[in-house]
Amino acid sequence: MLSFRTAFSSLSTTPFRSHRVAGALLLGLLASCSGTKFIPEGSKLYTGSTVKLVSNTKEKLPNEATVQADLEAVITPKPNSSILGLRPKLYFWHMGEGKTKGLGHWLADKYGEEPVLLSAVDTSRVQGLMVNRLNNDGYFQPVVHSKVVVKDRTASVDYTARVNRPYTIKEIHFPERDTLLDRDIRSTQAGTLLKEGDIYNLQTFVNERTRIDAALKNKGYYYFAPDYLLFQVDSTLNNQVNVYLKVKASIPKRAAQPYVLNRVTLNTDYTLNDTTLNKTPVMFRGYRYYPDESMFKAKAITNAVFLYPDSLYRRRRSDQTLSRLMSLGTFRYVDMQFRPARNVPDSAEYGHLNAIVRMTQVPKKSIRAELQMNTSNIFTGPAFVVQYRNRSALRGAEQLLVNANASFETGKGALSGVTSTQYGLDAQLLVPRLITPPFNIRLVNSDFQPRTFFEAGYKLVSRTQYFREDIFNLGYGYTWKTKITNEQRFQPIDLQYLRLSNTQDVFEQLLQERPFLRQSFRQQFILGSGYTYTYNQQVLEQRRNQIYFSGGLQLSGNLAYLLQNLSGVSKTTNDDGTRAYSLFGQQYSQYTQVNLEFRNYYRTSSNPTSGNKIATRLLIGAGVPYLNSSTMPYLKQYGIGGPNSVRAFNARGIGPGTYRPTDAQNESNSGFYDQVGDIRIEANAEYRQDLFPYVKGALFVDAGNVWLVNGDPSRPTYDENGNPDGENGQFKFNTFLKQLAIGAGAGIRIDVQFFVIRLDAAYPLVYPYKNSTFTVPSTTVPGQLDNIRANETGYKAIKLNIGIGYPF
Repeated sequence: MLSFRTAFSSLSTTPFRSHRVAGALLLGLLASCSGTKFIPEGSKLYTGSTVKLVSNTKEKLPNEATVQADLEAVITPKPNSSILGLRPKLYFWHMGEGKTKGLGHWLADKYGEEPVLLSAVDTSRVQGLMVNRLNNDGYFQPVVHSKVVVKDRTASVDYTARVNRPYTIKEIHFPERDTLLDRDIRSTQAGTLLKEGDIYNLQTFVNERTRIDAALKNKGYYYFAPDYLLFQVDSTLNNQVNVYLKVKASIPKRAAQPYVLNRVTLNTDYTLNDTTLNKTPVMFRGYRYYPDESMFKAKAITNAVFLYPDSLYRRRRSDQTLSRLMSLGTFRYVDMQFRPARNVPDSAEYGHLNAIVRMTQVPKKSIRAELQMNTSNIFTGPAFVVQYRNRSALRGAEQLLVNANASFETGKGALSGVTSTQYGLDAQLLVPRLITPPFNIRLVNSDFQPRTFFEAGYKLVSRTQYFREDIFNLGYGYTWKTKITNEQRFQPIDLQYLRLSNTQDVFEQLLQERPFLRQSFRQQFILGSGYTYTYNQQVLEQRRNQIYFSGGLQLSGNLAYLLQNLSGVSKTTNDDGTRAYSLFGQQYSQYTQVNLEFRNYYRTSSNPTSGNKIATRLLIGAGVPYLNSSTMPYLKQYGIGGPNSVRAFNARGIGPGTYRPTDAQNESNSGFYDQVGDIRIEANAEYRQDLFPYVKGALFVDAGNVWLVNGDPSRPTYDENGNPDGENGQFKFNTFLKQLAIGAGAGIRIDVQFFVIRLDAAYPLVYPYKNSTFTVPSTTVPGQLDNIRANETGYKAIKLNIGIGYPF
C-alpha cells in the first residue's frame, strides 16, 4: 500500500497515462499480495492438491464421501492460507525476512507465514499414505497416481486413486477354546461392532478390541489389554473376508484370569507424609477404614464406595467410586491403587487384589466474603455476601451452608429514583444420600452422588415510597443425576410466606386502583411443590452442537384445598367480597405453573476452544390460578425486557399484550407493577465472535411478550386505530404473534473466563403497541419536542445495557 501511494503522487495529470500506470501498479500490488513476488527464482509456490476417486467397476462407491475425506486428510504439506486468491500472510512474512526486531519482525512473527514451495511436497510419501488408508477402508490393491500442474509461478498436485469394489465381512468367528477367558470373550459377542455385510474398516476393528477390553475389565480381568487380541482376516474370497478373533498365545498368565477384591482399605485423610496406615483401622462392613470416625462416619463414606470386599473386580465400579467420592465436595483428591494380594493363594482360575482408596481432604470449615454488583432487570447496586460452609456438619459428609447478605440497590427504568434495601439470612443442609424411609435408594448405576436438601431462609425488603416485605421460605427435596448431562430436582415441600407491611400512600393508592395487584400481593402464602428436569450438553465441551433443556412444573395449594373442601371447612370473606379458604388466617395461593427453556449452541469453528458460535434460546412459561385464587402471586408472575431479556426495552417495559401504561403511570412508577403477566413467550438469537484475547463481539435479536390468562379491565388495550380491542392483556392464539416486541443490536463481552462484563446496544424494531411516544435523548437539538411519535418521525431510541455474564 505504501509503494502504491508514493507512485500515485508522482503521476502525470494526463488521464490516459494515469490510468495505464495505475493499472500497472494495481497489478503489482495484487502480485505482491498473492505471494508469488516473494518466491525464489526457479521455485514454485505450492497452492494445494486435489483428490479424485475413480471406481474401476464403474459402480458408485458406497462410502465415497468418507473415503474422500480420509484421502484428503493425509495430504501434506498444507498450502499457505489465501483469501480470494490473495495471500497477505506471505506479505507480512516478507516484511520481517532477515530482521530480528522492529515492526516488520513483529508483524512477521504475529501474522506472517513462510511460503510453502512445491519442493516441500513428497508425492511418493503421500501416495503411500493414500494406499494405506484405502486398504484400511476395505479397498484392497488400489493404485494411486499423482500429477504436478504448473501455472506461472505456482504449482498444484492432482492425485487420482483407482479402486475396485470394497471388501465386506462375510463371517465373524469369536474364540472357540473352552477356557474361562475365551468364554468371557464370547459372552460379549452380542454387542460386537463387526457386522456381517459391513465394509471392512480397520478403525472398526480397533474399536472392537477396545470394546472387548472394557467388557473384560468389568468381568475382573484387571491386567488384560486390547493388544492381547488378534484379528486374522481371510481375504482370499471374492471381495469378502472371514474374520477370526483370537487371543495371542504369548499373553502373561495374570492377564488371562479374572481377579477378586480381597481387602479394601479406605484412607480418608491421606497426605504425602502419610502414617495413617500404621494405626489400627476401624472395621466396618468388611472395609478397613482409616484413620477414625472423628471427621467422617464410616457409614457415610462407604455409601459412596462400590468396591466390595470378596467381590469381582469391575472397572465400572472403580470409576463410579472415584466419581461419587469426588462429588461429595469434601475431598480435594481421590486416587486408587490395586495390588496383588499377598498370602492369599490364587485358585486355578481367579487371582486376588487388594484395593487402597486414598482421599485428601479439603478444610472442613471455611468463610468466604464477597462484594458483588447486582445488575438484574429491575434494580442495580452493590451487595455484600458472607458464606459459612461446614463440609461435614454431622460427620456424614453433610454440607451446611449459611449465607448472610445485604444490598443497596437503585431502580432502573420505571422504578428510577426508587431505592431497595435488602437483608437476608438463609441456610441449606445437603445430605449426600436420598432420605426416603423406609426405602434405601442408592442409585447404584449412577456416577453422581444423590442428595437430600433442607433449606430455610428469611429476607427483608424495604422499598422506599412503597412498602416493606418480610419473606420466609422453608423447603425440602432431592437432587440426583443419572448421567453427566441429566439432572433432576424434586421438591415435595416448598413453602413461602410474604408479609406486606409499612405500605406508603403511593402504594396503597396503587392497590386500590389495581384489584389484580391487591389480589396478587395478598395471596403470598404458597404451599408449593415442584419438579425440574434439566438436560445439558454444555458439559460435553468437545461437542460442536450443544443442546440445553430445562422443564419445570410447580403446584401450589391443591392438597390443602382438597382436604379443606372434603372436611367442610368454611371459606373466609376477603375485603373485595371474594371467598376463599385460608390457613392461620391467611389465604393461600392455588395454581399450576409450567416453565420450559430450550437453548442451542452451535460452534461455527471446528476448533473446540473457539468462542465463535450461534446461540439461541426459547422461553415458554404459563401459570394458571384457579379455585382458591383469581390471580397468580406477584412473585410468580413474569416480567420481560432488560439486559437479560428483550434488550431493546426497559426491564418490565413490555406487555401484557398491547398494554402500555400512561405517561402519568410511568411518572408514578406504577407502570412497573402493571407490566407483568401469567404467560411468557420469549426468543433470543445471538452470534458470538472472538475478536481479541479476552474480548468477544456479538450480534443479537430478541423477541417476546407477556400475557394474562384472564383479561384485566384496569389494563386496557387498543387496536391499531386506537379503539379498545377488549383483550385487556389476555392471551389469544390468533393475535399473540403480532404482539411480540422485537429488538436487535450488537455487543462487546470482556471474558476473562471466571468473570464476564457485557455491554449491549439494542434497537427496537417492532413495538407491541401503537401510537406510542418516546423521549428524545438530551443530545437532541434544543427546541425539539420532548415527546415525538414513533410512527410519525421514525425515531426509535437505542437502549444501552450493562450486564454481568452472558444473557444465556
